[in-house]
Amino acid sequence: MNPELASLPTERPAGCPFDPPAELARIREQSPIRRMRYPDGHLGWLVTGHALAREVASDLRFSSRYELMHFPTPLPGVTEAPPAPVGDLTGIDPPHHTRYRKLLTGKFTVRRMRLLTDRIGEISAEHLDAMALQGPPADLVRAYAQPVPAMVICELLGVPYADRESFQEKALSMNDAGATLDEIGAAYTGIQEYVRELVLAKRAKPTDDLLSDLTTTELTDEELAGVGAFLLGAGLDTTANMIALGTFALLENPDQLAALRADPGKADQAVEELLRYLTITHTGARAALEDVEIGGQLVKAGETVTISAQAANRDPEKFANPDVLDLQRHAAGHLTFGHGVHQCLGQQLARVEMRVAFPALLDRFPGLRLAIPAEEVPMRTGTDIYGVHRLPVTWDGA
Repeated sequence: MNPELASLPTERPAGCPFDPPAELARIREQSPIRRMRYPDGHLGWLVTGHALAREVASDLRFSSRYELMHFPTPLPGVTEAPPAPVGDLTGIDPPHHTRYRKLLTGKFTVRRMRLLTDRIGEISAEHLDAMALQGPPADLVRAYAQPVPAMVICELLGVPYADRESFQEKALSMNDAGATLDEIGAAYTGIQEYVRELVLAKRAKPTDDLLSDLTTTELTDEELAGVGAFLLGAGLDTTANMIALGTFALLENPDQLAALRADPGKADQAVEELLRYLTITHTGARAALEDVEIGGQLVKAGETVTISAQAANRDPEKFANPDVLDLQRHAAGHLTFGHGVHQCLGQQLARVEMRVAFPALLDRFPGLRLAIPAEEVPMRTGTDIYGVHRLPVTWDGA
């Protein structure tokens, strides 16, 4: 029996901003499920193997309810997590979760999201034009990675054009990695209040957008406001960080960048590999509702299991040479969007945004490169979503 872990490994190897903590690989080799001590003293588990991570994520004997969990990293000022706010699909279980999911799934089909491709292309081109007009250097996060998905989600929800700039600022402050929990809560409340007013306007005068569609369902105004705020928070920050961190990874792997630039038709495959390799949504958790045997270990009712998606996505049992970024790889089965009933609702939208955004950027700026040394890029650590705070870039031909 391996000794219990004193805490969740979080320190990434120096000079390797795209790699998970090296200790996770050592733990996975010893045992894909391991006893681990949590910051509040709880003795739970850590899962690092791909097969076991899928098993836990898909087993309904494990709950996603926040109030039942112990969290693997400290939350300043929080002793017990409150239940999920209304509209938050991540922190609820079936059948409550199933009701929301059924109403929303049809709005995020592969076909429907692919219909957005041309419009996403226009939005990407507009921001690339603005970058070119401003001239180098530019912060890719503020100039491109954040505004593209922000504009897309605004159009999807039907946010009036005049409100979009202030709406995006509220959304970005809600996902500010340096914000306190009170500041994040205030930003979230502000978004909910705005969406609630928008819902009332859509009920009175529907338009061709997702929020108007949802006003025809059984959802109450409070639920619609919560769902709108949830969709915004879930879709904006994750995609923005993938575009920025993915660009950083490509710039640091010039052979892979050249391959994608030479064949933008391989963008679908490239996006899946970047999702696997970077795993920006790196850690999740579940609480056992009853005694469950997993990987030969008995997880008792009430114990929390932490799922390290970043370790699972680097599991050599699933992916050969997993620590190598290989855009020719078929990375199907990665766990970046989760697995089971809580698999990311907006994953198809995120995929379409990235499949457009990366080739458009590389085509527009053939000489794109970092404007500062790679080791000086400020990494976004200590949050649920990994990425960069800024990505200063420059290019030729200005």
